[in-house]
Amino acid sequence: MPDVREWVTGLRRFLRRWRQPVVVTTLRSAVAATLAYVVALRLSPEPAPLTAPLTALLVVQVTLYATLTNGIRRVNSVVAGVLVAIAFSLLVGLTWWSLALLIVASLAVGHLVRVDEYVPEVAISAMLVLGVTAVGNTAWARIVETLIGAVVGLGCNLLIPPPVWVEEAGESIEGLARRVRQLMLRLGEQAAGRTPWELAAERLHEARRLDHEIVGVDADLRQAEDSLRLNPRVREGLLHRVVLRTGLDTLEICTVVLRVLARTFTDLAKAREPEPLLTSQTGAAVEQLLSEIADAVVSFAVLVTTDLSVSAESAEARLTAELHTAAGTRDKVALLLREEAERDAAQWQLFGAVLTEANRILDELDTEHRSRRLLEELDRVSSEQRAKRPRLTWLRERVGVPERLRRNRPGGDGRSL
Repeated sequence: MPDVREWVTGLRRFLRRWRQPVVVTTLRSAVAATLAYVVALRLSPEPAPLTAPLTALLVVQVTLYATLTNGIRRVNSVVAGVLVAIAFSLLVGLTWWSLALLIVASLAVGHLVRVDEYVPEVAISAMLVLGVTAVGNTAWARIVETLIGAVVGLGCNLLIPPPVWVEEAGESIEGLARRVRQLMLRLGEQAAGRTPWELAAERLHEARRLDHEIVGVDADLRQAEDSLRLNPRVREGLLHRVVLRTGLDTLEICTVVLRVLARTFTDLAKAREPEPLLTSQTGAAVEQLLSEIADAVVSFAVLVTTDLSVSAESAEARLTAELHTAAGTRDKVALLLREEAERDAAQWQLFGAVLTEANRILDELDTEHRSRRLLEELDRVSSEQRAKRPRLTWLRERVGVPERLRRNRPGGDGRSL
């Protein structure tokens, strides 16, 4: 029996590992490149039509949206490069100076046809075609192979749907929230003890470094947003994108306010040295307040990354309870900080700043504030889509929006997915 259980456990780990998005993307790319090469062997006059698998490999990106956009741009870049090469071969042939002119002309044409990151591909295609003798046959073969690779790459995305990167983006958002929590707890310990201003300055630098982590989380979220576009495995992709994006925006605001709070503690430690930042009673209350806010930040991240409605309701209830508790502690801290300001009138601005910054974070995490923000963002994005794609919007209105989607617009819980 133990051997069977270990075998089952190992099998589950193996299957879970093979369902990872990176593994799925690797397999999709390999399958697409191989199929493109097999098809090109039958249709292309070239003995080794490697352009087809190369195109398929480049076209099959991590998301279907990126695959479609990259496929179109890559085909355009190759065709433009081949046409430039044909024109040069008829006029001047291949010399050192014609090669230089070819590169300049190809890059210029690439910018004109707006192929974005595939501008160098225009010049590469032109040089490869111009460098052979039978320009006509090679040009036609390269165009055919490019089209084969692009079509096979797009087909593989339809038969093997690309992975959805929402879970990875959610993990990044929760990871950011937990790092914010850790820093907030350390600031609370700093407020409750006798901390030299040098250590307070180190906490300030740590808060500033959170900006770099937000950049990484934003990159993960952009990848998740692309994976939701035009993905047949995803329904209500717009709602998913808006929920995650507004959640990250809120956490980013919280990190900015936390950095300001760290600066306030640094200034207060430097001004009151060698005395502690706060009295023992006030320091303990501030530490408790920051601890409760830190827990609410993590609960907020769990709320915005939770898919199931039941789990979302539980996460919202927990967040609401934590915010209510923190609000009660905030009122207690307000009275204590007022007494601190009366004892040390020279630092009244810093004492008031501590309370103001705590209030700002609580306001950003408020569920009602988030619901309004979600509705505003949904309306804004929908308006932009109607303006950019009026025909698609007209078709959706003709077909009709499902009643379930209208019901699931975020209301009180801000997360009806």
